Amino acid sequence: MSAISLILLLAAAVAAALGGAALHTALGLRRRLAELRVRLAAAEARAALAHTFVPPARTSPAAEEIRSAVADALAEERERELAEARAFWAAQEAREDRAESLLPEVRGTECEGAGPDPALLDALLEHALGGGTHEGEAFIPRQTDRDGDGCGPGVRRPAAPGSEDPGESGRSGAPGNTAGNDSAELAAARRRHPSQPDYDLNGEPVVPGPAVGPEDLEGFGDCDDTEESGGAADTADHESTRLRLADLAEHRTPLVDVRPGPLGTLDIYVFADGTTVCMTPGHRETAERLAAAVREGAEPVLLGGSGVLGAYALTFACGEESVYVLADRVIASL
Repeated sequence: MSAISLILLLAAAVAAALGGAALHTALGLRRRLAELRVRLAAAEARAALAHTFVPPARTSPAAEEIRSAVADALAEERERELAEARAFWAAQEAREDRAESLLPEVRGTECEGAGPDPALLDALLEHALGGGTHEGEAFIPRQTDRDGDGCGPGVRRPAAPGSEDPGESGRSGAPGNTAGNDSAELAAARRRHPSQPDYDLNGEPVVPGPAVGPEDLEGFGDCDDTEESGGAADTADHESTRLRLADLAEHRTPLVDVRPGPLGTLDIYVFADGTTVCMTPGHRETAERLAAAVREGAEPVLLGGSGVLGAYALTFACGEESVYVLADRVIASL
């Protein structure tokens, strides 16, 4: 083999090696271009997706509309709560007026008649007629004067027509003594009032007074009955409320609705058996907490409470927590 053949063979080998290297480099560049195309397509897709879900900027009219809607809703809620409170107190005052219209009004040491009692009039008529006999004229007692007449030992009752009062002439002849007695009684009543600076719990000594006849004691029964009736009514209301709350606590009756009152005036609690408990003054945070528990299905129940002179302290079980409610007055009705 000659030198020329060797040179040609060597040149062909070098050319083949260079061609293979160029082909390998071209294939690598192609793969990299394909990867770059894929990455660019993914980036464009992400950019398009992000641009699609970006919300537009809010404008000021939308914010004003939201504020006005919230203000209207709050105003309607306030009006509804005020209407409920007015309706409740109107019903309560109507019940109290009906109860007070049947009893005479007691004011301090004086007793004022609220109206004629049919049973009392019948009894007085029977007594005046002598046990059923219709001889003589019937005696109708007059109503007490609201300007100053009261009931007690110092007030005379009207006598029957045609009868004479043996002590009337003595009294009419000494008007100054009557005024002096009234002034002394009025001063004693003022001293007994707790608002006076000289008031104490020891009372006053008993001073002997003039003899009192049966006609002078005629009005004492009405005053005592009035005071006892008023105290019995208050005690009955307090006792019925206490028994109703004790029954709710014993049966663990759950709350179904809580209505907080406006500005802490009155809170209304409704139980599953239909019992409605009204508390005043209300506590808005406590009422809203119990209302949230009712909405969440926790079913708060009354554990118990205590009451002194109309004021109450109630304890509710709300899940694993206890909620305490303090109120000056509680009314429970079924």
